[in-house]
Amino acid sequence: MTDAAALPGQPRGGVLSGPATARAVNVLAPNASAMTLDGTNTWILSEPDSARAVVIDPGPLDEGHLRNVVDTAERAGRRVALILLTHGHPDHSEGAARFAELTGTKVRALDPELRLGDEGLAGGDVVTVDGLELRVVPAPGHTADSLAFHLPADGAVLTGDTVLGRGTTVVAHPDGRLGDYLDTLRRLRSLTVDDGVHTILPGHGPVLEDAQGAVEYYLAHRAHRLAQVETAVENGHHSPSDVVAHVYADVDRSLWPAAELSVRAQLEYLREHGLI
Repeated sequence: MTDAAALPGQPRGGVLSGPATARAVNVLAPNASAMTLDGTNTWILSEPDSARAVVIDPGPLDEGHLRNVVDTAERAGRRVALILLTHGHPDHSEGAARFAELTGTKVRALDPELRLGDEGLAGGDVVTVDGLELRVVPAPGHTADSLAFHLPADGAVLTGDTVLGRGTTVVAHPDGRLGDYLDTLRRLRSLTVDDGVHTILPGHGPVLEDAQGAVEYYLAHRAHRLAQVETAVENGHHSPSDVVAHVYADVDRSLWPAAELSVRAQLEYLREHGLI
């Protein structure tokens, strides 16, 4: 969900489809919408000149898109060896089972119901394929099962819906929790400060080359929205729908149902911390 009009200065990005780093190629799914921006970014990751690749978020159940991902990998001389999921929302995961059939491989995810194969996936894991190294970063907040993937060789992190290439994302209450989301953003900020991450490869929208700036923007945006919600409650707007109408008046009304999820998460956070 995009509501970036609340704050100026969001870092700009580039590269919507095709090579993004030395090891990452994006294949854009044709499911553009207000919620998915230009479409879902399916990422093909591999070491240069390696024979095998990892695919993150095959995307929706769209046969043409899934075959395009396979063809893109094969044109580069790669065989898909593993599928990883950032989280279980259908625009990222719905095509995973079919993609596993097409490629004869497994699906690893945090949610056991999304896995195909014996191996799960959790924060702290390190995934290696033909020299490619991905470090799994816990990233709850947008959803409880959200993960990010740190690609240290490229100074990059794949963020799923935790950080988007344009606008901001929904804290999908009740599964998503604002406290968890803020902790995740701080964890990502640490990667940019301490671990050399400079590039964000998001689940939707363009690549962001200023990873620290993007995460700082997200933290500032969340603080700004939280203050707006707190003020709205103080002014007598107590129901989530009333708060949305007051705080998100500048956002397209078609996005208000998604905004209400974030508002519910914010109200829960404020109550838990004794602020309302």
